[in-house]
Amino acid sequence: MTTAATPRILPLGGPYWADSARPLICLAFVAPMLILYEAGVFWLGPAAIRNGADVWLRALLDSIGFGQYFLLPLLTCGILLGWHHTRRDPWQLSNRTIRLMWFESAVYALILLVAAQLQAELMGGTSEAASTGGSDRFAQGATRLIGYLGAGVYEEVLFRLLPIPLVALALGRTGLNRRGSLIVAVAATSVLFALAHYKLDLELLGMHIALPYGDEFAWFSFTFRFTAGMLFGALFATRGFGIACGAHALYDLLVALI
Repeated sequence: MTTAATPRILPLGGPYWADSARPLICLAFVAPMLILYEAGVFWLGPAAIRNGADVWLRALLDSIGFGQYFLLPLLTCGILLGWHHTRRDPWQLSNRTIRLMWFESAVYALILLVAAQLQAELMGGTSEAASTGGSDRFAQGATRLIGYLGAGVYEEVLFRLLPIPLVALALGRTGLNRRGSLIVAVAATSVLFALAHYKLDLELLGMHIALPYGDEFAWFSFTFRFTAGMLFGALFATRGFGIACGAHALYDLLVALI
């Protein structure tokens, strides 16, 4: 059963393809990343660097009076469980499916890494990820690892899980077909995803947007981040939230290792 809350662009066959896109399986797949990130931030204390999407989501919750520390991960789990319930999917887990999801995510991460290297050669830029600080090599490595896990989950929550179904649903009500609505939604959220990595101070639609942290804007990195956002959005729409998170986190880790 496919609803507006479970977008799919391309029909994919086979039991693995269906199972790996189920929200309950996605939750089981991302849960270790979520737990390691939250536990790691708590363990590192002041040395921890929270992912930007995590900070923004917590700030939004705090602004409406919900500032409890563990509310964000609990809400993330609750959204996936509620989504699973509305789809009326079976409440079953498959360890084999979860193992294959890691392999599939790694394939997409490698594809994106190759695309980054090709773009760097063609445009003369660099595909190296921004480094984070640390008092020593171990602390720096732990901080980066934890930050990448947070990016893999919370950036996908902020830029894919929450906005894409809502934007696609709104566009669908204007008369645009489902495929067109999803493509526009993925493209629009990819622009926001790319811009969120830069320092910004601008007026947009009567709103003042100020992002004091991030990189200085450059067309090379913006183009690549937009492309990455399109890939993650397409994965979310065709393969589910879990694969999008896995590909995102593994790509960041591969960049750090290389």
